[in-house]
Amino acid sequence: MTPQPAQAAPNILLICTDQQRFDAVQAYGNPEIHTPHLDRLAAQGVLFENAYVQSPVCGPSRGSLMTGRYVHSHGLWANGVQLPDHERLFTRELADAGYDCGLVGKLHLAACFGGRTEPRLDDGLRVFRWAHDPYPGSSENAYHRWLRARHPGLYEAATAKDTDVDFDSMPTEAHYSHWIGDETVEFLRTGREHDKPFCFIANFFDPHHGFGAPEEYVRRYDPDTLSRPVTTPDELKSKPPIYTDASKESYGGHAKGYVAYTPEELQETKAAYYAMVTLVDDEVGRILDTLDEEGLTDSTLVVFTSDHGEMLGDHQLMLKGPMMYDCAVRVPLLLRLPGTLPAGVRRRELVQWIDLTATLLDAAGLPPLPRGQGESLLPLARGDAGAATDWRDWALCEYRNSGHPYDPPVHTTMLRRGNLKLVVHHGDPATGRARTGELYDLRADPQELVNLWGDPRHAQLRAAMQERLLDVLVATEDRTQPRDAYW
Repeated sequence: MTPQPAQAAPNILLICTDQQRFDAVQAYGNPEIHTPHLDRLAAQGVLFENAYVQSPVCGPSRGSLMTGRYVHSHGLWANGVQLPDHERLFTRELADAGYDCGLVGKLHLAACFGGRTEPRLDDGLRVFRWAHDPYPGSSENAYHRWLRARHPGLYEAATAKDTDVDFDSMPTEAHYSHWIGDETVEFLRTGREHDKPFCFIANFFDPHHGFGAPEEYVRRYDPDTLSRPVTTPDELKSKPPIYTDASKESYGGHAKGYVAYTPEELQETKAAYYAMVTLVDDEVGRILDTLDEEGLTDSTLVVFTSDHGEMLGDHQLMLKGPMMYDCAVRVPLLLRLPGTLPAGVRRRELVQWIDLTATLLDAAGLPPLPRGQGESLLPLARGDAGAATDWRDWALCEYRNSGHPYDPPVHTTMLRRGNLKLVVHHGDPATGRARTGELYDLRADPQELVNLWGDPRHAQLRAAMQERLLDVLVATEDRTQPRDAYW
C-alpha cells in the first residue's frame, strides 16, 4: 500500500545555494553583508549555527542531501560520478506519498562537464527546469531557453565569440538567479497542482565562482571597507603540504590560486561574492512575499541552506577542494514553519546535511528512507524534551580527490566532535606516502589558525580523535542489506 502523508501535511520549499559559506548571512554574525530577507527568515524560524555538509564539493554533498546517506555509503564519491540507480531519493518518496514535486536549477547527481546533459534518476519530479549552471553547454539548459525567449539580445551577446557581456554579470532581469526566482514564483502561483501538497527545490548557482554579479549589486559593496582574509603570514608552514600547492594554483592547477591575486583583487572578489549573495537574498525575498500573497506561508516548511562553502582567501586559499575549514564545510541552515517551529531560535548542536532528508520526510508525516542515515531535525528545532540530550556530538565530512584531481591523489576526512576538529590527510599504502593532518581546538582557536597535529603536547588527544574517527566510519557503514540466516 502506498504511504500517505499525514492530514494537512505541510508544503516543502527547499532553497539551496551553491558555495555559500555559513558566515555569508548577516544573521550568522557578519555585519558586512546585506541579507535582510534571509535575516527575516532566521527571525521567523530556527537557525542552526553548526550545520555541516558531507563533502566540501558539490556532487558528493548533493548526493547526501537527496539520499540522506554519507558519501562512502551512496557512492557519488566525486564530482563527475553518477549516483547509482538503486539509490532512493527523498523526492521520489514524497511523490509516491501524494506530493507534487518540482525543481529549478542545478541538481548535480551525475557528470555535467563539457556540455553534458545530466541524466535523470527516478526522482519523482513532475516539474524539472534543469540548468547545471548559467554557462553555455547542454542544449537542455532551461535557463538558456528562458533567456533566449525573454532577452534574445542579451542571449546572443553573451554567447557570441567576442563579447564583453558575460553570464556572471548579466543584468538583474536576465540573470540566472533572477530566473530561479521567476520559476519558483511561477510554480507557487500557477505551476503547482493545487489539490496536493508540494515539494519544490529552488537550486541557485550563486555565489559559486566566477565571481561576478549585476553592476547594481556590485556597487553596494566597497571592497576597501571589507575585512581582510583570515590568516597569518606563516600559517601554511604548519599545515599539510597540499595547502601550499593549492595556494599557488587551485583545483590541482586548473584555476587561479590565492598567491596570484593582488590584495586589491582579493577585496574585489569578496565584494563580488557578497554581491552575489545579496542578489540571491532579493530573490528569496520575492519568493517569501509570494508565499504570503498566495496564503501559503503558514502551511509551508521553508528550508534555506547551501551545498558547501568557499575559502575566499582565508588560510591563503581560494575556492574549494580537500580543505575542511569551517568556511568550506559549514553552511547556513534556516528552517521556518509558523505554528510548528518556534521563531527566533538558534541551535548549537552539530547537525549534518543527511539530517535534512529525514527532516523533510518527517515533516510530511513519512518514515525515514529505509537506507537513510540521518535524523530528523524537527525535535531539535521544536525544542522537544530530551532531543538535545540524545543528539550525536559529531559531524563527518569526506573528500576523495574530487573535481579536477590532484596528482598524487588527495583524500581527506574530517571529524568534528564537540569543540575539536580532526582532519586526516590520508597516506597511500601503495606508495608509502605518509599520512598527515590537522587538529584544531575550536574553543581556543575558532579561526583554525593553529594546527595541533604535530604538537607532542596534544599527541594523546590526536590519537583519541583518530580512534573516534575509526569508530564513526564503522558506525556509518551501510548494513541495511538484510541477514537471512547465521550462515
